Amino acid sequence: MAVPSAMTSGVSVRLQVTDAIRDGIFNLAYTPGQRLVERELVEKYGVSRATIREVLQTLSSEGLVTVIPQRGATVTEPKAEDARDLYEIRAVLEGLLVGKFCERASRAQRLRLAVAVEEFAEAVEAGLPITETLKVKDRFYDVLLDGAASPSLGQVIEGIQVRVHLLRATSMSSTGRAETAVMELRAVTSAVEAGDTDAAIAAYRHHIEHAGQTALRRLTEPTYAKSQPEECAS
Repeated sequence: MAVPSAMTSGVSVRLQVTDAIRDGIFNLAYTPGQRLVERELVEKYGVSRATIREVLQTLSSEGLVTVIPQRGATVTEPKAEDARDLYEIRAVLEGLLVGKFCERASRAQRLRLAVAVEEFAEAVEAGLPITETLKVKDRFYDVLLDGAASPSLGQVIEGIQVRVHLLRATSMSSTGRAETAVMELRAVTSAVEAGDTDAAIAAYRHHIEHAGQTALRRLTEPTYAKSQPEECAS
């Protein structure tokens, strides 16, 4: 679909196309390993080849696209080694974020964290599409970031979150993972409510480690398919 004519050429168009392709990757409209042919993207979005190349370079910097000189671009295929490293990093950084939240969050922010988990639970129970369910779950992260009041830590974590999105999509195909994730996050909010920072950090790290194990298991399965998963996880 071409960029709306109301948009002017330049940075605004490039950002819009970047968002469109990024969303396509997150939604698995563009699947891991799929070639992103410049000519086809030019026709689809109605922009110049130069703009598409800039977009692909941006997505490459986010780890979503792999650009090989003289061969073109493909959607990045998650690798087990990268997944293991990313989830280990997440466990450390997001565990630190939970600790900051426990130290700094207001009573209202603590209540919003619990509400965010229940909204996620409702989305899982309702069987919403994966992308919609993850958007609901992301409200939990938004509350954590707000209550932790650490812009520097937030910027680092948001960069990791972009790179891990494909892995989250991969892990979603594991049956029952969504329901387990709800229970894990409820354990986090219970510890936060009780004022037990160490328990909250431990519960959250367990959640991330379990999500990582699920992703790794999926990535190492011989039958791993590049198709949209049916259930939510991580």
